[in-house]
Amino acid sequence: MSNPAALQRVHQTGVVAILRASSGERLVDVAEALLAGGVEVVEVTFSVPAAHRVLEKIADRLGDKLLLGAGSVLDPETARIAMLSGAEFIVAPTVNLDVIEICRRYAKPIMPGAMTPTEVLTAWQAGADIIKLFPSEITGPKLIKAIHGPLPQIPLMPTGGVNQETAGEFIRAGACALGMGSTLAPKDAIMNGDLKRIESLGRQFIEIVKKTRKEIAAEK
Repeated sequence: MSNPAALQRVHQTGVVAILRASSGERLVDVAEALLAGGVEVVEVTFSVPAAHRVLEKIADRLGDKLLLGAGSVLDPETARIAMLSGAEFIVAPTVNLDVIEICRRYAKPIMPGAMTPTEVLTAWQAGADIIKLFPSEITGPKLIKAIHGPLPQIPLMPTGGVNQETAGEFIRAGACALGMGSTLAPKDAIMNGDLKRIESLGRQFIEIVKKTRKEIAAEK
């Protein structure tokens, strides 16, 4: 069974920040800026050079304050390296049953990427905790509603195409959380060390999620 406290934190926060950069040099500071903006769940992708060292640095500085994960995990070997480096959850772009299996073995939440109902159900039956709908910029919020028709029990997290205009729509469609990369931590802001901008964006998206959830609750 995956860590229930970690999963609860993902659901409560409602935003998973995806950190990608050509260098991991500034990503510890970026994670700290996001945390200051209220984003408590951060994923470092393994497309970042020496991603495991970035994970270690973030875990050392902020591990007791945020939930740290690893993304773009393509195989179980990378998943294990990520866990040993401080990752508390794993995100994959595809449904890899071996990755799901190793995450179940070590009780780490696993969020594989899927796009079709068959992929979503396959990942869920294999033990996935949240299904990352990817790339959701192609389908938009409508796919969440469509999949939740026959599969309402499966938590879905859109990744791609989530911005200030669509974030609320994705939540209204039934997203349990939103995966966001450059919209939340723009590449130029990372390169220029514009941490205030990143903090502000984090705060804005957290507020959108909270406001939309309150509106949905009031409408019931």
